[in-house]
Amino acid sequence: MPGSPPFSIILVCHNAGSRLLPALESIGSQAGLDPELMAIDRGSSDGSLRTLEARRPRLSRLQMSGDGTVYQALNDAISAATGDWILISGAGDRLVGDAVLRETANWMKRTEAGVVAGESAFDDGLIQKLHSRVNAAAKDFTPRSATFYRRALFAENGGFDPRLSTMGGYEFNIRLWKSRVRFKPIPLRIAACAALHAKFDWRACREEIRVRHRYFSAGRCLWWDVASLLRCATARAVRKQTRRQ
Repeated sequence: MPGSPPFSIILVCHNAGSRLLPALESIGSQAGLDPELMAIDRGSSDGSLRTLEARRPRLSRLQMSGDGTVYQALNDAISAATGDWILISGAGDRLVGDAVLRETANWMKRTEAGVVAGESAFDDGLIQKLHSRVNAAAKDFTPRSATFYRRALFAENGGFDPRLSTMGGYEFNIRLWKSRVRFKPIPLRIAACAALHAKFDWRACREEIRVRHRYFSAGRCLWWDVASLLRCATARAVRKQTRRQ
């Protein structure tokens, strides 16, 4: 689309707290680029919605997820987006550096890939990135808040499955991978994110297993189902230990 912005960034917010302002500022400070900024609030009760409301002139869209799932809200936002590339970010995650989008755009000029992903660095020291060889059955293989999708992919492959509550991104990525969409890793750190262990609970574990079985045979899923259960148990133990401290 002539004159369209290179990026549409969709912030998904639920009680982001003190991390919300740095996230917004990291987008607003990008040198040489003016990304389209959209926000979805999932019923925040900590003042995050007031912060977003105060910045409504900067937002091209602010919507509440309401009674629908976050993935239905994302589909609605993507339908209204005008950027060539879509970045879906947690409202507590911030872009790293004021030139990271410009550097990412330079990498995108060199590839025909449908999905481009850099690195996410988490508070607990974990580094998440897209590998050149993907094992789609293992778990979601794209880094949080550091994965860019060509907007056209959503029209060509459908949007997120609104029946899912936590693993819509994983399901969408497998669907693209099965359709032979090219995923391209780039050597850039894109996002600084809150610790990941707090995000994986039994509900997410069960949904990850269901999504896996939607696309792969039971025999291929077995080991990775066990790995999901172990990962969930570890995350639960870490959360308990953190609460005791």
